[in-house]
Amino acid sequence: MSRGNAGNYLLAYDIRDPKRLARVHRYLCRHAVPVQYSVFVARLTGNALARIAGDIGARIDAREDDVRIYSLPAACETELLGPDPWPRGVTLATRDALPIASARHRPRRRRS
Repeated sequence: MSRGNAGNYLLAYDIRDPKRLARVHRYLCRHAVPVQYSVFVARLTGNALARIAGDIGARIDAREDDVRIYSLPAACETELLGPDPWPRGVTLATRDALPIASARHRPRRRRS
């Protein structure tokens, strides 16, 4: 991706130290949308992606912690199992109304 074009990304982490975990979580809450405690989505330019990756790299211990950044397609449909993270019918979108993800919810089946 070129530095100026924006793309969709999934950011996930497994941080071993509680202080580092809190720092990374707070940082990502300012730059991305949390979809689970350690999983975020964001629409980022190449420059913003490089800055965020560098900032996260400065907050973790690369010998112990695992951070992953995945590029997502322009329009990404997800299927949710379990409780809804957002109200029914909500689609994550960027400021310019480009969809990041739309969710199709499948409620959990209860065992009898």
